[in-house]
Amino acid sequence: MTPDEVLKQVFGYPSFRPGQREIIEAVLAGRDCVGVMPTGAGKSLTYQIPARLLGGATLVVSPLISLMKDQVDAAVSVGLRATFLNSSLTPDERRARIAGLRRGEWELVYAAPEGLEASAGAALSGARLALIAVDEAHCISQWGHDFRPAYRNLKGLKQRFGVPVLALTATATPHVTNDIVEQLAMSEPLRVRGSFFRPNLHLSAYLKTGAKTAPRPGTVNDTKTSILRLVRARADESGIVYCLSRRSVESMAEFLSGRGVKALAYHAGMDAAERERVQDAFKRDDANVIVATVAFGMGIDKPDVRFVIHRDMPRSVEAYIQEVGRAGRDGAPSDCVLFYSWADVMSYERLVSDLEPTQAEWHRARAREMFRTIDLRTCRHQTMARQMGEDMAVCGSSCDACAGLDPVGAAPPVATKRASFGMRAPSEEPPASAGSPLFSKLKALRKKLADARHVPAYMVFTDATLMEMASRLPTNEEEMRAVSGVGPRKWVEYGEIFLAGLREG
Repeated sequence: MTPDEVLKQVFGYPSFRPGQREIIEAVLAGRDCVGVMPTGAGKSLTYQIPARLLGGATLVVSPLISLMKDQVDAAVSVGLRATFLNSSLTPDERRARIAGLRRGEWELVYAAPEGLEASAGAALSGARLALIAVDEAHCISQWGHDFRPAYRNLKGLKQRFGVPVLALTATATPHVTNDIVEQLAMSEPLRVRGSFFRPNLHLSAYLKTGAKTAPRPGTVNDTKTSILRLVRARADESGIVYCLSRRSVESMAEFLSGRGVKALAYHAGMDAAERERVQDAFKRDDANVIVATVAFGMGIDKPDVRFVIHRDMPRSVEAYIQEVGRAGRDGAPSDCVLFYSWADVMSYERLVSDLEPTQAEWHRARAREMFRTIDLRTCRHQTMARQMGEDMAVCGSSCDACAGLDPVGAAPPVATKRASFGMRAPSEEPPASAGSPLFSKLKALRKKLADARHVPAYMVFTDATLMEMASRLPTNEEEMRAVSGVGPRKWVEYGEIFLAGLREG
């Protein structure tokens, strides 16, 4: 099979996204590769398609145990032979999976970097690896925004197995990219940098004034109420509200819950079982909004997050790109609203005061840079892309600076339950199917099927796939399988059920 045939016959997609083909062809040719591609660009396909074609097993180094089961379930749902090795397994489960790995039963094996330091590393002995994919590769650099010391120990993997290494990240400056190459001992890798411009993300920012007078354009004086208005304007849709501190997370979640929003809090101070419960509620659409610190996000692979709101300014430009990147991963229109102030910068300065002086100053400089960047009020997408080393024209229609978006002003007063969200340019209108009764019916059918199978709703079909169904109205197998995201495995499991739902209207 060719990569194109795997893309269509296994995953049900008609064509590659930018950057995917170059990376896949490089690793199939045995070449190391660094892929810096924005969230939602389809990074997982760049190792899943080679896993099907190379033979042997592809080792995927993934940073969070909490995400691995979802990654494996998603791979299995399209027919890939995938498993994971981590500390959540019983000894018997672990032995069985290791034995299967050595027999060549798995195409994909996920493991955490910490596990590779210990027993998972030993488990790879005797396995025939064909590719090593390092996800969230910016974690290997001390100049990245999520440095993980265990990533530094991945350096010996290439030499040990003699296979190509694919490093993937959504947020790496050119400096961090160079560090990734060095730390992974990569040999003249192909470097693929995708565009950081995601036109489906509508970016807006408001300066928090705290003043008692009426806010000026581009400012707000009541952040909590503004957020409530924004969330209510997106009733029944999934979103994340990021806050700087645990205390503000709990306060904001309580505020929203007390006003009828299905919101839950998430932060690192909660015990592991409670954090898992909150994540599951969000993934299965039992909770619409998660109010969280930055502890929440990397472990979530939910493509239908329709909005990301920052109650407080992110700690750096890279962190902002990473966090807004969790919205609209399915390509459908999504809103990202940032509230910021100089007081947020001062809060970060206090948070890093105990660090070694050089590191502390580096973090302070990044927070100040974030403030200056967002306070420029020039094209948001262009400004962020430049920070990541990409030159692009102004977006024209996907930010407040270019298109005059004012999502707070457009949202209904707090006494009103529903309204439209944003002032979108005609070219950026969401599909008419997105708000239709048929789309809502398909979402309800999806949730029923997902609950029965104990999987997140998006593992049945993404919002984007449901929107296309509601728009194209397929009536038979051929037409249904022409919908992007309906591969052969998904057709067998769900095709007739959704055709029946479409016929009933």
